[in-house]
Amino acid sequence: MRGRASLVGAVFATTTSVTWGGQFVVGKSALDRVNAFPLTTVRYAAAAILWLAVLAALEGRGALRLDGRGLRLLWLGSLGFAGFNLLAYTGLAHSRPQSASLIVALAPLLTALVLWRRSGRRPSKATFAFLALALAGVVLVISGGHPSTIVNGSIGWGDALVLAGVFSFVLYGLGAAQFTDFSPLRYTTLTAALGWLTIAAATAIALAAGLVPTPSGSTLAATTPQIAYLALPGAFLAVLTWNAAIGIIGPQNAVLFGNLIPVTTFAIEIVRGYRPNAVELGGAALTIVALVANNLVARRAESATAVERGYEELLEAA
Repeated sequence: MRGRASLVGAVFATTTSVTWGGQFVVGKSALDRVNAFPLTTVRYAAAAILWLAVLAALEGRGALRLDGRGLRLLWLGSLGFAGFNLLAYTGLAHSRPQSASLIVALAPLLTALVLWRRSGRRPSKATFAFLALALAGVVLVISGGHPSTIVNGSIGWGDALVLAGVFSFVLYGLGAAQFTDFSPLRYTTLTAALGWLTIAAATAIALAAGLVPTPSGSTLAATTPQIAYLALPGAFLAVLTWNAAIGIIGPQNAVLFGNLIPVTTFAIEIVRGYRPNAVELGGAALTIVALVANNLVARRAESATAVERGYEELLEAA
């Protein structure tokens, strides 16, 4: 029975990762016609409505209450949904899908650095080593397999914006620890709905100031397939399957499947005709191997700590 549950969890995690890997390609296609701000507004309007309906159906209307923590939820939703999507998708418009997906995959290592800053708990030497390797791999991919071009500015501001968006999402994810009385679905839904208000406000200001072009009705109609993918499987369903996977196989196991995100993006781009060189493929492989190795080492360290703690408790009981 446990084996079957693990299989279901693995299927959910794989579904999420493959879907998110595909959305970088689809998002890049949509951004050729619609700016990131109105695109994100339309996308999350649909997703937030669906999440609210599912939350009310599964946990009751009482789960829609903010319990006096609306401002905190608004702030975290602004970080996770407005911050990540507006920054990352604006960056994606000026970056390559495969570069963006690899940068997003760095989230677990960035989380370790943020926790170090907050708690003073320094990451292990292995984590620093794996971070260096992962970053080296990302640089190789961003430079198109030609590291010598980095000095000429091959790492553009689009990639920097994607990284800023990932950092914003890391802060949002850590904020969930303040809402242990909320289910993952409730936390996601309320922060997404409130975060959409920030997205809509930012888009309205940007449009009014002429900072971004207003998409025409025909343009939105032409990008309906991309928007539908980004809103339904990309946002709504993928988050549900990700939460389900974490609940079944645990966050450490689920995050391993996150390495399928850049693999999926690369595979789709290759099918579409992109031909990466050997150095670029090696960089992608280096990043993925570093991320997997860091997860495995961290898991082993936690297991050793748990065993040591249990031994100490036995000694105290004796």
